[in-house]
Amino acid sequence: MGEVAETRVMEMESADYDECPIKQVEVTVPKTDDPTMPVLTFRMWVLGITSCAVLSFVNQFFWYRTQPLIISSISAQIAVVPLGHLMARTITDRVFFKGSKWEFTMNPGPFNIKEHVLITIFANSGAGTVYATHILSAVKLLYKRKLTFFPALLVMVTTQVLGFGWAGLFRKYLVEPAEMWWPSNLVQVSLFRALHDKETRVKGSTTRTQFFLIVFVCSFAYYVFPGYLFYMLTSLSWVCWIAPKSVLVQQLGSGLQGLGIGSIGFDWSTISSYLGSPLASPWFATANVAVGFMLVMYVMTPICYWFDVYNAKTFPIFSQSLFMSNGSEYNILSIINSNFHLDEKVYATTGPINLSTFFAMTYGLGFATLSATLVHVFLFNGSDLWQQSRRAFGKNKKMDIHTRLMKKYKQVPMWWFYAILVVNIAAIMFACQYYNESLQLPWWGVLLACAIALFFTLPIGIISATTNQQPGLNIITEYIIGYMYPERPVANMCFKVYGYISMTQGLTFLMDFKLGHYMKIPPRAMFMAQVVGTLLAVVIYLITAWWLMDAIPNLCDTSMLPKNSPWTCPMDRVFYDASVIWGLVGPRRIFGNLGAYSNVNWFFFGGAVAPFLVWLAHKAFPSKNWIRNIHMPVLLGATSMMPPATAVNFTSWIIVGFLSGFVIFRYKQKWWMRYNYVLSGGLDAGTAFMTVLLFLALGSRSIGLNWWGNNPEGCPLAACPTAKGMKMEGACAAY
Repeated sequence: MGEVAETRVMEMESADYDECPIKQVEVTVPKTDDPTMPVLTFRMWVLGITSCAVLSFVNQFFWYRTQPLIISSISAQIAVVPLGHLMARTITDRVFFKGSKWEFTMNPGPFNIKEHVLITIFANSGAGTVYATHILSAVKLLYKRKLTFFPALLVMVTTQVLGFGWAGLFRKYLVEPAEMWWPSNLVQVSLFRALHDKETRVKGSTTRTQFFLIVFVCSFAYYVFPGYLFYMLTSLSWVCWIAPKSVLVQQLGSGLQGLGIGSIGFDWSTISSYLGSPLASPWFATANVAVGFMLVMYVMTPICYWFDVYNAKTFPIFSQSLFMSNGSEYNILSIINSNFHLDEKVYATTGPINLSTFFAMTYGLGFATLSATLVHVFLFNGSDLWQQSRRAFGKNKKMDIHTRLMKKYKQVPMWWFYAILVVNIAAIMFACQYYNESLQLPWWGVLLACAIALFFTLPIGIISATTNQQPGLNIITEYIIGYMYPERPVANMCFKVYGYISMTQGLTFLMDFKLGHYMKIPPRAMFMAQVVGTLLAVVIYLITAWWLMDAIPNLCDTSMLPKNSPWTCPMDRVFYDASVIWGLVGPRRIFGNLGAYSNVNWFFFGGAVAPFLVWLAHKAFPSKNWIRNIHMPVLLGATSMMPPATAVNFTSWIIVGFLSGFVIFRYKQKWWMRYNYVLSGGLDAGTAFMTVLLFLALGSRSIGLNWWGNNPEGCPLAACPTAKGMKMEGACAAY
């Protein structure tokens, strides 16, 4: 039946229209469909809900750890295959309520690829973190204030669900056009095909399924070294070993606390943890990230540090902490009054908050990325957007093969998205008004946050859909509410999650819609899986976090935890520091007329000018195609994940991205087309499974190996300040 449907489709479509404009999509995504495949099956629901629940619990459990473990949906995508086939063989195929409109069977036939895709959509909901959990952690664990269960649940649910509204508004622009190809989805598509397509092995070669299994086994076996036997492989900073008593050399060579010159990680989790798989990144995007990283780490940071800009030498060269003017860490709790606002008198006595110069510059680059995003999309995509807008509401719309194949299915009505949007915004308004003492955000702040998310979803979605990189809105949301409603840290955090995270969640839903588009999943089934998976994930994330807060004494409080405790919460601390800078103290006292870092605001202007210069160069030299590939939002936003990402994450990612996207794609293109994305999926899956196994078998029992290869990278002096007259402690006191 499937072969008949495929033949019918191929006869209908013209070869001219069948070719996709994106080469990677053309060679990866199948152009056929079998609409008769069952989708919403019993085993899909069982395996999908189980995958979502397990990943939600595991990821939140590990999120608070010093080395946070994020299990991707790839793990579930692999694990459910044998379970799906087992259920197809063993569950009864009896038809219940036969002859009625309620007729169904628990086993409609062999386990198929469309069921598998929907199970993975459920898994994606559990694998993606619920960012609003940071608010709960920051308030209860770091600010040590009260936040009850129900308002926390409301904030987490509404943040995630608000993204559905933005996704619905922009799906015609970010899903249907072939040019919006969402590169990371091709890894998933390749893996689905490797697990389901039946290939005939050519003598002397391997099928994609065989290749995946080989990579999976090798990755699984290898990770025991960086994950347990030889930790130093995660950041091999050999430059530090040249001069073990030199602060300068260690600042240059440290991959975790310095500039990372020569540092490399022989560990897939180090390579892919913050920037995603380098194998899924187009070469032009990888090159932009590489140039941006090098300009920041090897030009701007050294110049600012060694010329002592903003007293840089008083602080570590690379740090996310907040400092007093003498270089000691700032006691944040001492400047908060009983109303959970800034105590201005105590703050005036204690003195202003200071940032490491690198931390201050990363905020500046965030400003530049924001303005560059708007100008770049206007200059380079404005005409296309206008044409797409006309086509979206016109009668003569040109569609690629995948969009035409999807037209046979019932679409999700727009009123569903409008209803979700209206109800969700009303729920947010209620939560912020009724629980105002806890959440602090006024009603007008909710509307303003929604307006910001609405405005930026399209331009940032275009960048994400074409480059696999996503400039963040976190800084501009913090900046705006910090000026308009200062000295209220929870209001700042809530405004950020509604203005920034709802947009990010919307783009995640759009990316999933595109995956369903490629795999020909009925849109209403896809929508249902996304909604159920999202709500289930929120509940499990919240319950897990609440349980850990009660079960682990002094969770996240590094001043109270035992030495070498694994529960230091680095990601939550970055979020907390940002709430102090933008919410409690406010941008006016740091980046405004009352602060020391007001000149950083010039980055807004620089970011707006940069794409205009590239556009002028492109117009002056239209035959130079490489000029158009200079993507200023990606280049300027290259280091947006630093901190908590470190130099070794970038150096390792760039090297692998260069080898895959440039060397192999150019010189071994047939191999790249056949195996590149399968390789990425195999590395993800093998690393994830071994990581879980090591924790369950050894880490949970505190069984470790104590030898020099399991010590940190060997750069203890990299974090030492170098200003004259500084009081040194620990390893720094000896130099």
